[in-house]
Amino acid sequence: MNKDFKIVIVGGGIGGLYAANAMLAKGFDVEVHEQAPALGEIGAGVFMTPNSVRQMQRIGLGDEVDRRGSLVGDKSHYYRHDGTPIAGVQTTDSSGWNATYGMHRADLVDMLARNLPEGVVHTGHVAESFEQDDRKARVSFKNGDMAEGDLVIAADGIHSALQSYVVPPSTPVFSGSVAYRGTIPHDRLPDWPTDAWEMWLGEKKHFLVFPLRAGEIINFVGFVPADDEMRESWSAPGDPDQLRAEFAGWDDRITGLLSKVDHTFRWGLYDREPLSKWYSGRLALLGDAAHPMLPHLGQGANQSIEDGIALATLLEECDDLETALKRYQDLRLDRVADVQFNARKNGMRYDSHYEDLSVRDAEISAHYEFRKSLYDYDVLQHVG
Repeated sequence: MNKDFKIVIVGGGIGGLYAANAMLAKGFDVEVHEQAPALGEIGAGVFMTPNSVRQMQRIGLGDEVDRRGSLVGDKSHYYRHDGTPIAGVQTTDSSGWNATYGMHRADLVDMLARNLPEGVVHTGHVAESFEQDDRKARVSFKNGDMAEGDLVIAADGIHSALQSYVVPPSTPVFSGSVAYRGTIPHDRLPDWPTDAWEMWLGEKKHFLVFPLRAGEIINFVGFVPADDEMRESWSAPGDPDQLRAEFAGWDDRITGLLSKVDHTFRWGLYDREPLSKWYSGRLALLGDAAHPMLPHLGQGANQSIEDGIALATLLEECDDLETALKRYQDLRLDRVADVQFNARKNGMRYDSHYEDLSVRDAEISAHYEFRKSLYDYDVLQHVG
């Protein structure tokens, strides 16, 4: 594609902002339209793993990830609910390169946004409709504004306003679980390690803890069953007392941490069945608009970053848009479907749906090889 090719990205989250960076690095004309009145992320921590940190390095942000994230390593561990050790956690790729970081979502959004030139991002733009012809694609926004480009990328999340222009609407699938998320300053938990992520597994629930911001903050997530569906949201308030009750009688380290919790957010866990199609004409899907996944592999943000570098590279390499988008779809569809499936499977494993827990523990112990293969993957090695 020639360099005057205009790309309109709808969605200013991690996937959309990374894609904008990758496409600007290739020399394309890019603009981002975000529905919120200002960029920013409510919520807490996400994992960045070697497969995406490679791609952050390629847009010049590897050092920033290292500076603003919290590197976790070989002290990371799985435990039974009472604190009995199960197995270590794989944080490196097969070469031994450790690039697994706890990262605050707000920090990741901030570093991606700051890396863009002024004027690229437009806020307060809620997508309302889409149309296209042989020459251009157009998105109309509820405030009356309109954006036109040679390609529109829908990076607007699981509740995408544009996905239905590519494939028939797909209903999000509720997992039966909700996550209570929150953060605690490390100085309130001074003995908590800042170089490890740790997870406790119990009947129908599990508890995850990892550091953020170079160890300044401890991030926690309590996964519990729920009969009532709730909207996928980072900002719905949760009840700290109810969270404490869910994990009463667990390892003293967990109950001690929960005694420090003043507030929490409750997040409904959803994914979708894999889509059959990721593009139509001049409209392509990216990130959660294409493949929302459960958080049990820590891959949501990482897979959206893989999407962005793959699409940017194919747009640069291909002479026509149809070829680029077809290759993008073929490259990414099976990869993310596999990650989606394994995230679901891991959630069942973590919530201990086993008659014999020794079987679960053996599967956890054998998970090293899958993690290595996940982290070894360099999407650019598969573009050709």
